[in-house]
Amino acid sequence: MKITTRYHEDPYALHIGTEPPRAYYLPQTPDRRPSVINLNGEWAFHYFDSFLDAVDMDGNVKEPELCPLQVPSCWQCMGWGRHMYTNVRFPIPCDPPYVPEENPCGLYERRFDLKKGESARYFLNFEGVDSCFYLWVNGDFQGYSQVSHSTSEFEITDKLTDGENVISALVLQWCDGTYLEDQDKLRMSGIFRDVYILERPAAFLKDFFVKESFNDDFSHADITVELTVDGAAQVTGTLFAPDGTELASSGPAADKLCFSVDNPVLWNAENPAQYTLVLSTGDEVIEQKVGLRRIEIKDDVVYLNGVNIKFRGVNRHDSDPVTGYTISREQALRDMLLMKQHNVNAIRTSHYPNAPWFNQLASELGFYVIGEADLESHGFATRYEGRFGKDHLDTYPDAMDDPQFKEAIVDRSQRNVHRDKNDAAVVIWSLGNESGWGENGEAAGRWVKEYDPSRLLHYEGNMTYHKERKPDFSMIDLYSRMYAPTAAQDHPWFKKASIEEYFDGVEIDENWNGRRPPYILCEYIHAMGNGPGDAEDYQQLIMKHDGFVGGFVWEWCDHAVYGGQTPDNRPIYRYGGDHEEFPHDGNFCMDGLVYPDRTPHTGLIEFKNVIRPIRVRKTGENTFVLHNYRDFTNANDFAELSFEVMKDGKIIASGKLDMPSIEPHGEAEITVDGLPKDGDSTVTFIYTAKAGVPILELGHPLGFDEIVLSEEKQALPAVAEGKVEISETNRVIAVSGPGFRYELCRQTGLWNQLSYENKSLFTRPMDWNLFRAPLDNDQYLSGKWRESGLDRVTPRVYSIKAENAENGAAVITLEVGIAALIVSPFVKAKVIWTVDAFGHIACSMDCERDMKFGGFLPRFGMRMFLPKAFSEAKYFGYGPFESYSDKHRASRLGIYSSAVKDMTEHYLKPQENGSHYACRWASVTDGCFRLCAASPDTFSVNISNYTQEELANKKHDYELTPADETIMCLDYKMSGVGSNSCGPVLLEKYQLKEEKFSFTFGLAPSRK
Repeated sequence: MKITTRYHEDPYALHIGTEPPRAYYLPQTPDRRPSVINLNGEWAFHYFDSFLDAVDMDGNVKEPELCPLQVPSCWQCMGWGRHMYTNVRFPIPCDPPYVPEENPCGLYERRFDLKKGESARYFLNFEGVDSCFYLWVNGDFQGYSQVSHSTSEFEITDKLTDGENVISALVLQWCDGTYLEDQDKLRMSGIFRDVYILERPAAFLKDFFVKESFNDDFSHADITVELTVDGAAQVTGTLFAPDGTELASSGPAADKLCFSVDNPVLWNAENPAQYTLVLSTGDEVIEQKVGLRRIEIKDDVVYLNGVNIKFRGVNRHDSDPVTGYTISREQALRDMLLMKQHNVNAIRTSHYPNAPWFNQLASELGFYVIGEADLESHGFATRYEGRFGKDHLDTYPDAMDDPQFKEAIVDRSQRNVHRDKNDAAVVIWSLGNESGWGENGEAAGRWVKEYDPSRLLHYEGNMTYHKERKPDFSMIDLYSRMYAPTAAQDHPWFKKASIEEYFDGVEIDENWNGRRPPYILCEYIHAMGNGPGDAEDYQQLIMKHDGFVGGFVWEWCDHAVYGGQTPDNRPIYRYGGDHEEFPHDGNFCMDGLVYPDRTPHTGLIEFKNVIRPIRVRKTGENTFVLHNYRDFTNANDFAELSFEVMKDGKIIASGKLDMPSIEPHGEAEITVDGLPKDGDSTVTFIYTAKAGVPILELGHPLGFDEIVLSEEKQALPAVAEGKVEISETNRVIAVSGPGFRYELCRQTGLWNQLSYENKSLFTRPMDWNLFRAPLDNDQYLSGKWRESGLDRVTPRVYSIKAENAENGAAVITLEVGIAALIVSPFVKAKVIWTVDAFGHIACSMDCERDMKFGGFLPRFGMRMFLPKAFSEAKYFGYGPFESYSDKHRASRLGIYSSAVKDMTEHYLKPQENGSHYACRWASVTDGCFRLCAASPDTFSVNISNYTQEELANKKHDYELTPADETIMCLDYKMSGVGSNSCGPVLLEKYQLKEEKFSFTFGLAPSRK
């Protein structure tokens, strides 16, 4: 075997010896047996650290000793080479079209026996190889191909023999295509998708394109099947209705088949009905599912089948912690079913085509798909500084204007469109991702719109271009943004129009030439770690504006590599930097709605309820209006309705209600009598799946609406009369009464110890708490917080006085400044502690921030450390899921109980987690003693076995060591979580930034 030309460094030599791209199908024999020779399974393999080790100076490929390797697979997942994660930066020097000569590669060999059929032709298909490969059949050079996520097909008829045959491939880790495949993902290599040979007759149907058109009211459809045949094949087509009824036949023909359908059943994501088209040449049969639908733009609004639709979508990579890029149908189906269970109706195949059967599955199950070409050249933005600098946008679009990449960029869109053009789910084509804009993108876009004008064309990067040339946006159908803020922000990332500004008519790029296309967020609410926190704010705007077609969360799953288990059976997941690679981008790949094993994050549960299909609003004392947000389905056809009434955290009434008939986008009024008007009272309307709803089981929760009927402050208990003894030293003030003794630190103004009925409730002194273990969404703020000393507070009590009130209670009044080494106090407070004869503690404080520090505080409160035996918790607040001011739509106001060990959300990179928003009271107990915190106002509570220092200092969840105590944090307020890891700054309404604030709460020890 010999390599005579280095095609992998020639951007004009993309595919040597390959067939033209075509629609995906797997043909069958006339008696419906697969015409497929499956080559998946055990191959022989040898890994080379370098291309120079694999090929000698004369181009001869070395013949080393081989070992078994399963195909498809990624060789890094099989123990060869090294994993790498980089987001933007190229993993190689930016020197196109060249790649390092020290280029890892793998030699693959597959032997198989074949009895050649008379006049049969054989086509070898590789559905995915990263990054490129040279191919030999029986030792003879067959060809070369690249574009990792597209099919490469070779006719190998003349090279095959009766008996044993050998297929050999040399796969390279990098090629000139690497510059166009800089997607944000773990970088893996190898033959990672299916390999097979198609056995076909001498003349056959090579390609076909199913097109449909409709009259104005969709009562009639015409279907045209454009045919491309190889040889003298004649094709006959038969069309079957979704129920299997044969409708019509057409042909035989070699160029076109035509069908007419009256009253067609239209395809949409809610009712994914598909017709079946059977194409036959007499020697071969191809079956294609056909979904009849039309997507179009009218008056800057996206319509499907005449209906203004909304995308409730996610970005999805092919990713698995064990198999890497190699994804089976079962793995993809697991993802899709989870999406359906969480109200997701759309998928962007970020940032490359998924496996060729993926969109067929999406068409069957009902998803709208943005089919994205295998293109991202983000790394050019860092070609001169190695990072994002002030001028990075100047070089960002370099590949799009580089003539050597024009053919390759157009080819990537062509391969994407040709392969998936017959799949109903694909309603939008995307030219790729984060590559800027230039003449190469324009050429690709023109080709797509000319070849397939029936679909919309998307590309987000078109508004970043070299300023010396005038760009052409004419082929782009959507105004696509990433992480745009809901409202204007003074932030360097978001100088372009916010969503509200866009719909208010702000001036946009002049190259739109007066157009104002439908708005789409191809990425938003970056779901990294504890988040996203602003999903509801975006959804309000999606619902408000007809021209806002929706968005796609970044992203579906955390990317990680499974590394086994710890001795105590905790899973080990590794991310960027854990493989000793350079460059890397740390845990930026851990940004999904589900963990690597597909366990949902709380963020997915939050998102599910934000995009619930029905919402309710209160219109009168006992009247409510339901709105159906489904686009095609009557609410009565898919949902059942029930309600629960709660007062002071307890259910006082519940029942089922008749779901009214509510047309899509329609409304109906319902009445619920006997609702309370006092206390903390709510009514919750619960929507569950009706019998017969596809995929979902009867009773599957679809979402809920919790309506607050009344809120009532619960005053702290009256101060019990009786003398409380006070004693003082220069370090503590001790207060004592029947069965209790408490010591307050004169230096901090907080309690060192609470001893109640001879039980020490604290394992160490209470402390002021203004810091949180940084969220991924805090990464641009936590440095400032640390510089200000929020993580190392040093309080100073300026004055303190202890005395008995007339009723005998001990009253300690003090003034305290909370500072840190080096810096001035950031908060000063007047604090009054009151301890009554029952040992109940009341606290009121008036606080004032020094606004010269700027910004906002992550939290403000106190932290208590209790014996670990206090292992059971109970609270009246938003639960059962962690909840924050901007992330509590998955939770409801109620009374919840939990073991403390179960109150931690184990993000794979540790960070603040498990807090509960708007609590009225919270308690912990060891079974004998109980400590309860309460407030007439609401507060945030966090009860955990992990200190925030432990969370902040460990890089991986499996490294965490639980404290030998229970930590209870009481916060006047916790700032929201947002999605600032790759999105706008936290909305001001969720920031703890007030200059003055007051906090009142009580602590009450007791025996159970």
